[in-house]
Amino acid sequence: MSLRQTGFHDRAASAGARFDEYAGYELPYRFGDDVLPEYFACRQRAAVIDLSPLRKIEVAGSDAGKLLQSVVTRDIDRLADGQIVYTALCDAEGNVLDDGTVFRFGPDRFRWVGYQDEDESWFRSHADRLGLQVALENSTRRLHNIAIQGPASRQIVTGLIEPAPGRSNPEDLPWFRFTEGSLGGRGGPDVLLSRTGYSGELGYEIWCHPDDGSAVWDTVFDAGASLGVGPLGLDALDILRVEAGLVFKGYEYDGTQSPAEAGIGFVVTPDKRDDFIGKAAIARRQLNPDHVFVGLLVDADDPLAGGDTVLGPDDAIVGAVTSGVLSPILERNIAFARIHPSSAAPGTKLTAKRADGGEARISVTAATIPFYDADKSRVRS
Repeated sequence: MSLRQTGFHDRAASAGARFDEYAGYELPYRFGDDVLPEYFACRQRAAVIDLSPLRKIEVAGSDAGKLLQSVVTRDIDRLADGQIVYTALCDAEGNVLDDGTVFRFGPDRFRWVGYQDEDESWFRSHADRLGLQVALENSTRRLHNIAIQGPASRQIVTGLIEPAPGRSNPEDLPWFRFTEGSLGGRGGPDVLLSRTGYSGELGYEIWCHPDDGSAVWDTVFDAGASLGVGPLGLDALDILRVEAGLVFKGYEYDGTQSPAEAGIGFVVTPDKRDDFIGKAAIARRQLNPDHVFVGLLVDADDPLAGGDTVLGPDDAIVGAVTSGVLSPILERNIAFARIHPSSAAPGTKLTAKRADGGEARISVTAATIPFYDADKSRVRS
């Protein structure tokens, strides 16, 4: 099967991107031999990453809000026009099927942004089950996006877009809000700018038609040239998101974990009055969880990897690693793991064993997440 290319592919290639497959697309994983320049561009200045393979589903109609209220874990009725919320889809047993965001454009129009095409059929099946009047459209191929992340990102987007009537200026956007307008002024390409990201830094995303991808890329890099903006690939993004405590579908959950076990228990609105798929099961599992999601500080030269086991004091297996990276800013290896509650208290000394064999034990210590900027002051700045 041939891979699709995003609207930013040519510009990324010209910047030296090395491409790999992600979700059916050819996406940059690195822009050089060393990942550190990309990483520090994001932590210290600003970096741009192509996130176009995210699946976008338009949800519209008189019952659009009712449908989302019944299938996502957050309370959509509290979402204002122009606001975004991070949430999850769960099955009847309370297992996370996908995590993503919901954009609200008005009383009868929303957008879901997640990871899998199957979300559309999930929405459709439950709209039919409930007899709701909803129009669904997968808009992934006509809506591509780059993220501009880092402390200089607000300077880059300031003045970049002329807002549509009633929409906010880019520099005035609160966290998890969006605006719409024209790139570069009236007559420019139509774009949406959201104050969102996946890095643990102040950041934004620009959403556009793929035909306008080159213009968007050029405009962003022209605006950020004096600020040291650079491109960023998936390898650097993986480090950034683990430091920031952000989960990744297929790593932190595989369809058999509750939101809490997947590290996103906060996406469940605790006082949501309306029923939603998995609500009762999530509440039941929360009372007596099999595993909890924790961070690990790792005493080893090489990162741990998903599937490595975590052992308790008696050498019994108490859990498993889901992701591991070497953190440049912390100058040590860190990891995510799901482990038994009895071994999850911060400061608990444990050991890990690599899944690829060998008898060596690695000392690890349970830690709170996120590892970096625990109060999220940077992303909220």
